[in-house]
Amino acid sequence: MKEDLKHRILSSKKRILQIAYDCQKSVHLGGAMSIIDVLSVLYLKHLKYDFKNPTWELRDRFILSKGHCAVALYAVLVECGIVKQSEMDSFMSNDSAFCVHPVMNVNLGIEASTGSLGQGVGLAVGIAKAAKIKQQDFHIYTLIGDGESNEGSVWEVAMFAAHNKLDNLTIILDKNSCQSDGFSHSVLDMGDMARKWESFGFYVEQINGHNIEQIDKTLAKKNPQNMPRIIISESIKGNGISFMENKPEWHHNRLTKQFFELALQELEVQK
Repeated sequence: MKEDLKHRILSSKKRILQIAYDCQKSVHLGGAMSIIDVLSVLYLKHLKYDFKNPTWELRDRFILSKGHCAVALYAVLVECGIVKQSEMDSFMSNDSAFCVHPVMNVNLGIEASTGSLGQGVGLAVGIAKAAKIKQQDFHIYTLIGDGESNEGSVWEVAMFAAHNKLDNLTIILDKNSCQSDGFSHSVLDMGDMARKWESFGFYVEQINGHNIEQIDKTLAKKNPQNMPRIIISESIKGNGISFMENKPEWHHNRLTKQFFELALQELEVQK
């Protein structure tokens, strides 16, 4: 199973690069590469989801609050068979359903329109609360960034989730330590994130966001009763591609033919 996951994650990484190169526009590649491992393991192994019926009412929901990294979500949706590669080829073109930020289309596996930082996590918490009220048995996952964690709205919903004992909620924090304006500790140092979230009433897990076994084991665990959970995923921006790794300039950049071919070569070595 691990080798199959590695193969499919590699396939999604190549798809991200191909999509970015084909559109010939600037794409949020650094963050897409930092979340693709955890996103792939979630969808391929843990999400309660009928890939042939994306509107199933009791499906688990995943909301990409870190909406600018939508290309990673799109790549996984193709890998899972929810979306056809031919549909993905329209990425960022006129009238495409696949924009630089997600636009809600449940039939295509896109649960929410996101992009304004702090927005998606609030929506996820609202859905988790609604599920409790309706006594519906499904889980809500949402992924945020550490740059996004600068937003006050993130901490408002954290208090709300803990107060309402939303044990049907899991937040994944992609902690790659870079954001649009530079390194996160220089822009706004958030200190010990695990202690912060714990103090807000969350059950906290910390993982290596590129270790498939750690991701798998952590996602397999159930939340403690009456507690929302956050998984702090320590990751590398641009992971797996040397000229992108830990480079803030690859937060949003255009993939030229030279860089595209070099990136593919580096991924091939990782087989």
